[in-house]
Amino acid sequence: MRVLLVEDEQPLAGYITVGLRKHGFAVDVALDGRAALDKCAVTPYDVVVLDRDLPVVHGDVVCRQLAQDGTARVLMLTASGTVEDRVDGLALGADDYLGKPFAFSELVARVRALGRRTTVARPPVLRAADVVLDPARRTVERAGRLLHLTPKEFGVLEELLAAGGAVVSAEMLLDKVWDENADPFTNAVRITVGTLRRKIGGPPLVETIIGAGYRITP
Repeated sequence: MRVLLVEDEQPLAGYITVGLRKHGFAVDVALDGRAALDKCAVTPYDVVVLDRDLPVVHGDVVCRQLAQDGTARVLMLTASGTVEDRVDGLALGADDYLGKPFAFSELVARVRALGRRTTVARPPVLRAADVVLDPARRTVERAGRLLHLTPKEFGVLEELLAAGGAVVSAEMLLDKVWDENADPFTNAVRITVGTLRRKIGGPPLVETIIGAGYRITP
């Protein structure tokens, strides 16, 4: 899942970014509202975690624009958690609202829940053949055997399973599983798919479609 964190307090932004990445999210960061709008104009984020009190362009303006575009779910953060502020935030088009300070586990749960509400809703547990992937628990099993995957391997498998047998290009995987620092000419996707295949074992589950990408075998 690709997430944009918009937070002008750099220490807090760093803390949230590290925590979200540990939970398997691909996270980009914007430190002001203008940077957030610029990033959203070129990258299709699943969820935007948006601080309300932002410099350059206020978070309310950013939220209203993202809601109008309909390109991402918005989780608004604010130091004020009154009922009136929550109502105002939701009226601006935010999909969810979380007051500071917050429990990090709640932030993760809310981001994951919003991610499931993207254009094509994802089931809470993804399955194909004898493979079961649980995004909330961060577990993958094959025939009841627990697989130990890296965050990138987990993310690639999650995107492939969510596609339901449709072909997913390497570019799409790079866009969803890696962050903006990834080299678009890297072979990271191919390498990750290779290690994922070895860990999953046989019979083969991930098929390469030459010139197109990858899919879960029918």
